[in-house]
Order: sequence, then structure tokens, then C-alpha cells
Amino acid sequence: MKEFWNERYSAKEYAYGELPNEYLVDKLSALDAGKILFAADGEGRNGVFAAKLGWDVTSFDISESGKMKAEILAERNKVSIKYDIADLESIQYPIEKFNAIGLIYAHFHENKRRSYHQKLDRLLQPGGYLILEAFSKNHIDYNRINDKVGGPKDVDMLYSIDEIQHDFPNYTILELKETELILNEGEFHRGKGSVIRFFGRKN
Repeated sequence: MKEFWNERYSAKEYAYGELPNEYLVDKLSALDAGKILFAADGEGRNGVFAAKLGWDVTSFDISESGKMKAEILAERNKVSIKYDIADLESIQYPIEKFNAIGLIYAHFHENKRRSYHQKLDRLLQPGGYLILEAFSKNHIDYNRINDKVGGPKDVDMLYSIDEIQHDFPNYTILELKETELILNEGEFHRGKGSVIRFFGRKN
């Protein structure tokens, strides 16, 4: 997978665009800035946006190409982010370090998903916020119709509302829904898709 993402992020253009995810923009803009963690932050579009709002940003991803592009984007926007090359097996951030966590199209196989989500949960302070947007299990049908919309082709890497509720039981649910939307995020998220959106506050 590391080779796949390094290749995808090696082009001059930003694979998913330079603009942040719209759901993240909507939710994060309403919160007071603090410390935020972005898992699988890719080329940094979401981390850079948060930094522009005044957040202290830590991002991680397995791709060196992604980090390089993120640092270029941060410099262009006159902000700085801390970007680590790591996966969820190896991250060692302090427990309850962050006020918010962004999970934007951070897909994990079902045999690892819950343990990864629980590890991330331990990094969030009580009262902190989780913002998640990811492809739903129903998205597999949209992907078959239009490959350009992107997303995993393995249904076991796609999410359901029940799975998110199961993974994050200790949250006040501010929003949790499956919705159809038209994606326009760079070359690889383009067209109609089905996503899960979750905005929750840790109890």
C-alpha cells in the first residue's frame, strides 16, 4: 500500500485537490481551535486548512510523497503542520493529547478497523470532537458504475452506520448519517457516491 500511495501522490497535481473536504470545513469551522490529529492525511489538504484556522496540526500517513506535497501546500499557505511518516500500528502519541481528530476517507479493513478506531479514540480528550467522512458499504455500487468516484473496491474496507456506532460507543452523536453526494475532489474523487458522515463529542 505504501508504494501505491507514493505513486499516486508523486504527480505534480494534487490527487484529491488542494481544497479541504467540505464536511470537515463545515464542522471544524464551528469549533474553537486547539490540537488536532489527521490520520491518513495524504497530501495535507485538510491539515493545511485546519492550520489556517489556527489549529495546532499533527498529521500522519505512510507516504513520503504525501508528506512532501503537504509541506509544499503548507508553505504556499503560509502555515506549518507536523507531519509524521507512520501507520496506525506505529503511532505513539500521548493519550488524550488532541482536542479533535479528523478521519477523512481513512479506510481500514474490517479486521483492523475497530482496533484502529479505538486507538485513535484514546488519543482524544474527553469533550473532544471526531469528524469522519468515509465511503459507505453501499458505495461499492457507485464505484462499479463510475470508477472515477474512487474509494476501496473491497466492501470490507467500506463503512456502515452500525460499525461506526460500534467503534465509538462513548460519544454523544451530533450527526451520524449515510448520504449520497456529488464529489469533486481532484482527479480521484469525482462523481456521485455514498458516504458515512459522523460528528461526535467524546464523553
